[in-house]
Amino acid sequence: MPKDATPQITHHGAVTGVTGSCHQYQTARTNALIDCGLFQGAESNRPLHAFDFAVPEVSALIVTHCHIDHVGRIPWLIAAGFRGPIYCTEPTAALLPLVLEDALGIHIPDDADLVEKALARILSQLQPVPYNQWQPLHGAETELRFQPAGHIMGSAYVELETHGHRTVFSGDLGAPGAVFVDPPQAPERADILVLESTYGNRDHEARAERKTQLGNSLKRALADGGTVLIPAFSLGCTQEILAFIEDLLHENNLTHPNAAHPGKREPALPIILDSPLALRMTQAYRHLVNHWREPLQTKREAGRFPLAFDQLITLEHHKDHLAMVKRLTHTRQPAVVLAASGMCQGGRIMNYLEAMLPLPETDVFFVGYQAKGTLGAAIQSAHPGDTVRVNNQPTQMNAQVHRLSGFSAHADRTGLTNFCTDIPTAPTEIRLVHGDARVKREFKAHLANKLPNTKIWVPG
Repeated sequence: MPKDATPQITHHGAVTGVTGSCHQYQTARTNALIDCGLFQGAESNRPLHAFDFAVPEVSALIVTHCHIDHVGRIPWLIAAGFRGPIYCTEPTAALLPLVLEDALGIHIPDDADLVEKALARILSQLQPVPYNQWQPLHGAETELRFQPAGHIMGSAYVELETHGHRTVFSGDLGAPGAVFVDPPQAPERADILVLESTYGNRDHEARAERKTQLGNSLKRALADGGTVLIPAFSLGCTQEILAFIEDLLHENNLTHPNAAHPGKREPALPIILDSPLALRMTQAYRHLVNHWREPLQTKREAGRFPLAFDQLITLEHHKDHLAMVKRLTHTRQPAVVLAASGMCQGGRIMNYLEAMLPLPETDVFFVGYQAKGTLGAAIQSAHPGDTVRVNNQPTQMNAQVHRLSGFSAHADRTGLTNFCTDIPTAPTEIRLVHGDARVKREFKAHLANKLPNTKIWVPG
């Protein structure tokens, strides 16, 4: 193996926390980035345009999947001079423009022409690559291969090989039992493994029973009247929950709590999707039906519509959103609302929270990770009667708060461990990223017992 085959790997994000994924892979003739994500929560004060590397010298960007903490800074990377190809899977190529259009609309809301030009530039640089196919990087001696990561539609872990030396970047790995995508399989080999560790110190509870858990929790919450609020990430999480709810409705396991006497028709329980981005993502998922897991395709062929069922109400226009918030607040009508953002850091969920957190009949279901410094984390840790700030307004917390950990789209400690130990020859080195400091320390100790001959370390 040539001496220059061992890459230099520099971590520019997801080092001190979970968000802002950005890793640089360099050899003698390769200079590639893996992801370029937005910092969120406690790390969100970092400037979007400040990069600690020479952007014009980067020859390629490789995208593991299109969650905002992995892709949100791509427009600013291009504005700083990046002109290389953007490699991603085919489903990611379909979803990425929607995510970035939304991000640009938030950060430069008054310049539609600039947003359009930025998106056109990004689209011109996209190079979709099928799964399981080696692809030479532009102008480099390195080859790339995407393997299914089982996290969201289009997600992949990245294999990079230079003169026989193979580095694997996990991106975000998924957990077994995902609705739309199959779980990841361990790579055939990895000399260096850059591994996410979001849930590296614990296992998900009730993963296999999460549909039943969701149904039972919804029925208990709705029995008291009022609204169930589910802050959900627009991509991946929203579509999974909708598919589970469609199952519950199909099985008659989720009915309106104010049902009339037996024999009389009961009112339909409204399931409200109130997020323009989530709506566009859900529509895109429908068009990606050929990439769905086989069991879900079978339902679709049987005439069921997991993402477009009768009781699903979608709200696109802001005036309709405001009217729905007002209506549910005043009527206390039982309903289920899914709205972004998943960490309550903006989006339409904020208006629901401001109006409904003071109401004791409101239930808030957290189904995803809540990063430090986010409103979601503050609500999760608050007690009845506490005050949290929503839309910069002090808001009293009287709602009931629930955490359903089985819905995480991330692999847990067992899944991450198996991903490492199932590699036929143990990696020489594992780097732990994408995790809080305590989680990484605990996971490092856990992995050291499983792989005593592997160097395991935490960058930063």
